[in-house]
Amino acid sequence: MSFGSYYEPAGENRYKPTSHAGGAWDPEELHFSPLGGLVVHAIERYRAAERPGSPLVLGRISYDILGRLALEECEIAVETLRPGRTIELVEAVVLIGGRAAVRARAWYLSTEDTEAVAGGAEPRLPAPETLESWDLGAVWPGGYIASLDVRPVGPPRPGRTTAWVRSGLDLVAGEPCSPLASFVTLIDTANGIAVRESPTEWMFPNLDLTVHLHRSPEGGWTGLETTVAFGPTGQGITSTVLHDVSGPVGRAEQILTVRPAN
Repeated sequence: MSFGSYYEPAGENRYKPTSHAGGAWDPEELHFSPLGGLVVHAIERYRAAERPGSPLVLGRISYDILGRLALEECEIAVETLRPGRTIELVEAVVLIGGRAAVRARAWYLSTEDTEAVAGGAEPRLPAPETLESWDLGAVWPGGYIASLDVRPVGPPRPGRTTAWVRSGLDLVAGEPCSPLASFVTLIDTANGIAVRESPTEWMFPNLDLTVHLHRSPEGGWTGLETTVAFGPTGQGITSTVLHDVSGPVGRAEQILTVRPAN
């Protein structure tokens, strides 16, 4: 059952955010997490029209956040940069107020039967149904954070937390959303679950998000096994092993700009 959505359709390739998409650093701005999922949704719609029935699967998507993400209607322009039968590169640009706010590039790869050599990933996480919920809203404000069901695997620690995350909201009202887009919608939450320092004293927003996948994720829960490191000169990194309920699916990295809040 859905209890609302993060976005509403607003025309061809245009989407209007709801209050549930409000950010954690500033509730009057967008949280990047649902916008990241929306970009995947837009790419998938584009590829379904341009390459119907394509067997290629997403191997990597990288996002560069180019500036302030206003809580306003956006347009997403998608194009193929490198077409191919076995490898394809697609770019999506998010325009807000006529300005490029996010630029994303996605590599799609052919599928092969590699079951005989599959291995090397981390162990599975405990099932989310066995864990208690955590009120992440006690740490962060904003409509997006308030929309989440967060279940930590063990007590959250500064700079290191593992947690399951899910949402009861649709990504886009009235539009079917793939398991992949639903999964990606929750990944950027990682920078908020393992804070090293209080966000009222230190700011550490991420400037990018890169996701590598070795298996296509299932929808539902997104598992985040996250570590945060701050360097001595204002840079930081949030590193996450990504899980679905069947096990690990890949990794995510975010570069942080670290500075005092005042």
